[in-house]
Amino acid sequence: MTTLEEKLRYVLETLDIGNAMTEPLTESIRKALEVSALRLKAEGASVLVRDADTNDLYFLMATGKVADKLKGMRVPAGRGVAGFVFSSGQQMAIADVAQESAFYAEIDKQTGYNTQILLATPLKYREETIGVLEYVNRSGEPPYEPFTSEEMDEAVAFAEIIASLVHTYEAVRTFRQLGESVIKNESTDLSDVQSWITDIRSSPEHQEMTELAILIRELTKRGDAERRLCRDLIKAILKYSDYTEIY
Repeated sequence: MTTLEEKLRYVLETLDIGNAMTEPLTESIRKALEVSALRLKAEGASVLVRDADTNDLYFLMATGKVADKLKGMRVPAGRGVAGFVFSSGQQMAIADVAQESAFYAEIDKQTGYNTQILLATPLKYREETIGVLEYVNRSGEPPYEPFTSEEMDEAVAFAEIIASLVHTYEAVRTFRQLGESVIKNESTDLSDVQSWITDIRSSPEHQEMTELAILIRELTKRGDAERRLCRDLIKAILKYSDYTEIY
């Protein structure tokens, strides 16, 4: 039981740190979409990522008129402009989607949106394509001017930033899913450990651990110098702790 309790405690800490990190990551991705859409004069922007089980692409996040409807919607594997961009790793700009056979119109049918122009850019992290960044239409009324070559270059620059955020978000989500799976597998009846989990989460030690993780995250976001300082301070504290334990 001691081994199981230690394992569950560690998993619970991982889950809560993941939960604490997810919200600011989500907000960062949303803000990056809003800023980049404004810069490109696009009415909406979205991020699609691959479902590892089905290979479908699904909307992780979006901004614009139908953002809430888009979240979670799927583009079947290999279908649509997003599917082509994801598989090929090549950027694609469409001046009139009605004339583009690759365009997956089912999304517009389900949301009631009218996509007319589109710019899709692969999201790459360390040379691996992890998703697709899309911009649709323009602010204001149609007809819309096509996206320019300069705007395509800007989209690539924004894609580098957003890809890094999406990769971190997906990693945190994977840790959360793994933790939840461990708890389910180790406990035949989750109700048996519910009170134990509540006690752990309400303990001062657990709350301080989560708060410390958040503070470290905020500090490391300030810049390279701050990250190095944070790392060196933590190493110094650990060395001091080891020294006091010996003597």
